Amino acid sequence: YIAAVYEHESILSPNPTALVDRQSALELMGRNLDIYEQQAVAAARQGAQIIVFPEDGIHGFNFTRSSIYPYLDFVLHSQSVNWNPCREPYLFNDTEVLQRLSCMALKNKIFLVANLGTKQPCEHTDPHCPSDGRYQFNTNVAFNADGMLVATYRKHNLYFEYAFDTPPEPDYKFFDTPFAGKFGMFTCFDILFFEPAVNLIRQYNLKQIVYPTAWMNQLPLLSAVEFQQAFATAFNINILAANIHHPTLGMTGSGIYTPVKSFIYHNMESYGGKLIVAEIPVITTDYETNVEKTSSGVMEKGNEQLLPIFYSEMMYDNFTFVPVWGEKGEIQVCANTLCCYLNYRRAVLTDELYALGVFDGLHTVHGTYYVQACALVKCGGLNFSTCGEEVTHATALIDFQLWGNMSTPYIFPLLLTSGITLDFVDHMGWKNNHYFISKNRTSFGLLTAALYGRWYEKD
Repeated sequence: YIAAVYEHESILSPNPTALVDRQSALELMGRNLDIYEQQAVAAARQGAQIIVFPEDGIHGFNFTRSSIYPYLDFVLHSQSVNWNPCREPYLFNDTEVLQRLSCMALKNKIFLVANLGTKQPCEHTDPHCPSDGRYQFNTNVAFNADGMLVATYRKHNLYFEYAFDTPPEPDYKFFDTPFAGKFGMFTCFDILFFEPAVNLIRQYNLKQIVYPTAWMNQLPLLSAVEFQQAFATAFNINILAANIHHPTLGMTGSGIYTPVKSFIYHNMESYGGKLIVAEIPVITTDYETNVEKTSSGVMEKGNEQLLPIFYSEMMYDNFTFVPVWGEKGEIQVCANTLCCYLNYRRAVLTDELYALGVFDGLHTVHGTYYVQACALVKCGGLNFSTCGEEVTHATALIDFQLWGNMSTPYIFPLLLTSGITLDFVDHMGWKNNHYFISKNRTSFGLLTAALYGRWYEKD
């Protein structure tokens, strides 16, 4: 099927904490919706059957609970009502944004997924009801090609979004399409947690995901395109990911991902939005991808060199590292219960410092979640203290096999190369209670090769 995602440089309120009236809010949102409209037309012209827009793309961010109120549409979260906002605008008040999105889908005969703020009045008899008598949700909506509202999803894992409420229960939301079956939906930070993202995919055996996000890149392990790709690979699914474009805030990185190929956009240099359109195969079963689940080559331990162990902060976590010296070698490094092993050979010796790091513990900055990670990274300079820094360029081409005795089945294989480009591992999978990835020669210099494990039970 042909999919489109739009990385949108949203027009932001100059003062998001100021209180404005509904009319002013609609005016600002209207300017963003005008751009959406042009992109829906452009995508449909290129044959796209579905288009995904980013999180916060219509209203922006950094609001307070009261300042966002005029920007919120009313939406019924019960699926019992069949409603076409474009054809039946009079059914509910405060649905101007939904009406425009619905009409875009209808006019262009395209499935459309967008993110907006929604409100829902609640009774004080409801124990979860906020004191101001209303819920405010960060919401994804999906419309079919006739403009019918086919699914609404309320973000569960909020990322410092004080304007919004967490829904009382996680939403498991998906919608059906004639061209690719069911699509599941979740938003941004949700991708790092079991609920609802992993549970949704497993419970309903979903193979396509739409993913609006407003992601701030964090190298070396959580750049948007890097993690989106790893997620598609780990679950053997297609992901249509639309990010917002604000390079000054470190926000860029969208793509259409399959387990074996990606169409991505990552641009920290220039401004303006970007439409990505790509034709991808429908995944219907758990087919074996080109990524073999068996090992090629051996994973023998025994020739490890005695190397200096050092500690350095990476991603706000205290990693234990050993340097990766010389043109080839076999090294290991351990922390808590996790041991990471690396066999490597460099094509040409460059004067770049690489290190193998391990972390097995609770990550506590910007969210709390348990990580088990084995990471081969390029350091920022030649001092040990630079390992873990954000690096975007590298020249070393390295053949490697990386493995670890991970305690969780949820492992995301990261492979990022120079200029924030993606590569795919040759082999990955479990062998003798170790998870491994291997690669013969990346196309560009290696930035990061890592096993990013999420041990959800220990969050």
